Amino acid sequence: MPADLRRQARAVLSASDVDEKLRLLERLRDTLSIDAEVDTGLVFEDCLLPGRPEKPFLVEPKFLAKRSLSKPEGRAALLHAVAHIEFNAINLACDAVQRFSRLPAEYYRDWISVAVDEGRHFGLLQERLNALGCRYGDFEAHDGLWEMAERTKHSCLERMALVPRLLEARGLDVTPGMIEKLRQAADDESITILEVILVEEIRHVAIGSRWFAYCCKQEGKDPEREFVALLQNIGRGALRGPFNRQARLDSGFSPFELEQISRLGGN
Repeated sequence: MPADLRRQARAVLSASDVDEKLRLLERLRDTLSIDAEVDTGLVFEDCLLPGRPEKPFLVEPKFLAKRSLSKPEGRAALLHAVAHIEFNAINLACDAVQRFSRLPAEYYRDWISVAVDEGRHFGLLQERLNALGCRYGDFEAHDGLWEMAERTKHSCLERMALVPRLLEARGLDVTPGMIEKLRQAADDESITILEVILVEEIRHVAIGSRWFAYCCKQEGKDPEREFVALLQNIGRGALRGPFNRQARLDSGFSPFELEQISRLGGN
């Protein structure tokens, strides 16, 4: 029997070696391209932590060093932080595939397509880091994305709200500012990569919006009010303006949600 997409996604999630994870992700991409079967009823034993290499060392965000983007090391540190987000995003997308059962097959295909994109983003950033004389793992990083994955592991509805629509949507807000700073440093190569990521992340957040709305419908909840309630429960500190209104509208946020986000984020 051909490998099931969800089993393959779990293998990607579990792989610790970076090259092995990317190789398995390529195989998963190829399996997805032939419209392979999806066993929606599979239930896996809980995966407590994703596979990841020994480096980067993980620290609290407040302990991360701040560096000037006028120097190559500072730009490398910025790109390393983005690369770490993309690496985590591979794991998050694969976890969304393997963790939640009995959803429509298109849900799993959507999130596998996201994982494939995130892997490509990571590869582009890894190449750019190498060109700057660095490697993934050379700088410290934090684990905020996966901490939210742990918090939402018992609810697909909460996962869709608080990972793609909260944490990953943050990238829509901050990436234009990063691009502008890199433009001041005349780093066109890095700008090109971030522009690709920004455009494609809109689709990823939109996928989160789509399946959040689906989960709300299944549970008889109003998506707008449920999303705002979840944001209120995690505290105001999770939201910080300014917000990229157009990108958020393009990724499935409603005007009401944007109004509430601005209120909670103090913008």
